Amino acid sequence: LAADSHFADRNPVGTRHYRDALLKMEEFVRVMNSMDVDFVMHLGDFKDEAPDKKEEDTLNYLKEIEAVYAAFKGPRYHCVGNHDVDSIRKSQFLSNIENTGIPRKKSYYSFDLKGYHFIVLDANYDQLGAAHYFKEGADWQDPNIPVEQLEWLEMDLAKHRSPTVIFCHHPLFQYYHNDYQYHVNNYKEVQKIINSYSHCIAVFQGHVHQERFEKLNGVHYVTQLAMVDYRGLENNSFSIVELSNGKLTINGYKRSSSKEKL
Repeated sequence: LAADSHFADRNPVGTRHYRDALLKMEEFVRVMNSMDVDFVMHLGDFKDEAPDKKEEDTLNYLKEIEAVYAAFKGPRYHCVGNHDVDSIRKSQFLSNIENTGIPRKKSYYSFDLKGYHFIVLDANYDQLGAAHYFKEGADWQDPNIPVEQLEWLEMDLAKHRSPTVIFCHHPLFQYYHNDYQYHVNNYKEVQKIINSYSHCIAVFQGHVHQERFEKLNGVHYVTQLAMVDYRGLENNSFSIVELSNGKLTINGYKRSSSKEKL
């Protein structure tokens, strides 16, 4: 599990060392291959953009880090983050990444593996259901899960009764930080659906560049640290999540924390 790599060929801004993200992703893939994990998931903000926001450059950043991610010797998946639709459209992002076994146009989807069910959600929509595209003025503090996706989520949970884990770039519980909103606007609607099905174990999220562990109505909500933050491989951040008998064990690497049998 990795989040918020924000790769771009640009100078550091604050804690974000954009160029270092490529080496950090290489280390992530190398460790995941050595540990023979079942699949890898990136929680969004896979790439970033240069200050001049050129579409061509942004696409090159995406292709470059996807090529590194593709060195993982197994299934790999993505959540769509808000920076993934900054100076390119969502369709362009999806056309240049692979979610193993998932049609290219799908930004939210599900799959099964070894007795578990996994769901990936996409909150990069405004309140009317239009896809975010930040060059046209989308508000990053206005993420929403549209009605169509909510209906799909409920049908998917009703159909698949295996223990289930959900991934989404944006937090699905209330999350403010430094006077900014990071959570999905209609998170209560999403939680209502999740809480209707006892087989939901956990929700993993990125976006806030902070680590947080919450348990709400029996479901674990975990936010993952950002890979991009701080300089050098010594400040890398990623995790391996183990699932066994409905319990989670999170093995954190470098800056990420470990949690035993949540």
